[in-house]
Amino acid sequence: MPLGNLTSQLLVNIYMNEFDQFVKHKLKVKYYIRYADDFIVLSADKNQLEDLISSIANFLGEKLKLSLHPDKVFIKTLASGVDFLGWVNFPNHRILRTVTKRRAFRRINACPAPEIINSYLGLLSHGNAHKIRDKLLNIRYNKNANLQ
Repeated sequence: MPLGNLTSQLLVNIYMNEFDQFVKHKLKVKYYIRYADDFIVLSADKNQLEDLISSIANFLGEKLKLSLHPDKVFIKTLASGVDFLGWVNFPNHRILRTVTKRRAFRRINACPAPEIINSYLGLLSHGNAHKIRDKLLNIRYNKNANLQ
């Protein structure tokens, strides 16, 4: 089933519900965010986070037959930014991940369709991405000017 399919989005939420309940009610994590199979846990206590990693890994392996990707599990400070869902999130703002930015421009250069540009403009409206947004608007404007 394709990842973008609405059914797969529903099924991942149903499947991961048991994990959500475990994290919130058994582990009593106060700050937990999950989108599909990506999640973050926030805490001021580094030792608590280290303990949670093994508890979470055990639960995922035993109950859901899933595993944590070894290259994607890390403990960071909020001040250094938390990379989540294409953005690097800071306490008071967020910026677009560099890889996401490169991918967007590569895709737009390959096919500057208005739908693709508008999709990225929608994404950029959720963070501090004014310069990137201006570049995309420039591409869209220049493309429309060339058509006339």
